[in-house]
Amino acid sequence: MFEDGFWTHPLVETAGYFSVVVLCLIVAMALFEAVTKYNNWEEIKSGNLAVAMATGGKIFGVTNIFRFSIEQHSTLLEMIGWGLFGFTLLIFAYMLFEFLTPKFKVDEEIARDNRSVGLISMTISIGLSFVIGASIS
Repeated sequence: MFEDGFWTHPLVETAGYFSVVVLCLIVAMALFEAVTKYNNWEEIKSGNLAVAMATGGKIFGVTNIFRFSIEQHSTLLEMIGWGLFGFTLLIFAYMLFEFLTPKFKVDEEIARDNRSVGLISMTISIGLSFVIGASIS
């Protein structure tokens, strides 16, 4: 089963990538939590659908970027480095979204369960994750 070496076996590689991406996702979500003015998980627990959509978009975005990074890089360190760079771009996009909407504050609207803003936030995170992921080389 492990004739080519333990660390290069597809099951071990998959478990390794999975573990690293889950850890990176936890770090990414903690950073997003620090960037937003509301408590994501408390808002979701209380039924705030706008926060759930925005948070879901961030989760999808981060994992999608890492998906592209896994496909394009042969070492774990390269995958992590490019994935974290992509995540940084996603945070920048979130801040840019806040900056480009001067008529309202994105964080305040999402905290108030404005589902339209939550949906746009989710779509931006998902959409840009494909652009960022495709540019990872």
